[in-house]
Amino acid sequence: MCTAMCYRTKDFYFGRTLDNDASYGEEVIVVPRRFPLALRALPPVAEHYAFIGTACMPSDFPLYYDGVNEKGLCAAGLNFTGNAFYGKKKAGRQNLAQFELLPFLLARCSSVRDAVRLLHAVNLTDEPFNAGMPPAELHWMIADKTECVVLENTREGMQIYQNPVGVLTNNPPFPMQLFRLRDFLKVSAREPENAFSAALDLPPYSRGMGGLGLPGDLSSSSRFVRAAFARQNARSGEGEEESVAHFFRMLAFVSQPRGCCAVGDGYEITLYSACCNADRGIYYYTTYDNLSPVAIDMHREDLSARSPVRHPFVRGLHVLRGN
Repeated sequence: MCTAMCYRTKDFYFGRTLDNDASYGEEVIVVPRRFPLALRALPPVAEHYAFIGTACMPSDFPLYYDGVNEKGLCAAGLNFTGNAFYGKKKAGRQNLAQFELLPFLLARCSSVRDAVRLLHAVNLTDEPFNAGMPPAELHWMIADKTECVVLENTREGMQIYQNPVGVLTNNPPFPMQLFRLRDFLKVSAREPENAFSAALDLPPYSRGMGGLGLPGDLSSSSRFVRAAFARQNARSGEGEEESVAHFFRMLAFVSQPRGCCAVGDGYEITLYSACCNADRGIYYYTTYDNLSPVAIDMHREDLSARSPVRHPFVRGLHVLRGN
């Protein structure tokens, strides 16, 4: 499953983990302003904002998992199995296939406000990308430096929720994720105090007991609580390297090591973690076996070009040897 998060120091950062038992050939792809986005039911978007993110590209249309555009708008899709619902085309609406949504928003919108305004006219359809790729059941976190929302499309229709914690995982629906934080009102980053009984002498037995009571399992509900706690309480410096390192530390708080989460005949692992400086258009990522961040700067590419630029993931452990 997955966890998305946004965070602000001097600059605005957005990122996620992608947890799954198999890779689909994802890579970092920069879509320049003049690459035409061919849509199934709408005219192609011939010129648009440039954007960068992780995607796979089995044909001439990039299937984005997450990304940020040159205006600083960020979005990520996360599994929402059993709750996501997409219908058929509707007259008088902007009909978008589910897989078109994320690149469409990044191409057309400069802010969350723009995206919400556009979404009021959108109808998400269940058209598959191809016969072997049915619609992914997703919900989305969309953010910029001033606002963060969650988009969910269910049988009840499209809902857009304000996201005050800047975190999203998978199931249950976002209002239920947010409500569960109330079960952890007593959790604190401070050293615990004895509230069990005034008649008993129960001092802490060690240092480092902040966060006592946080759930430790890998379920999406528990990851939401841990990620929200980390984002609300963690502190970092203002510089780029400090901020990026800190963001990856927060994502590590919810990462999945191989062997701990069995799915079918395999195991879910954190295939990649990403952190994007949305103000500068720099996309950082690590993979399961490469913990050294790789940076791709979209502004080092020709953003007026007509063809996407593809950067395959750098894999394998890179060790900086000290002697």
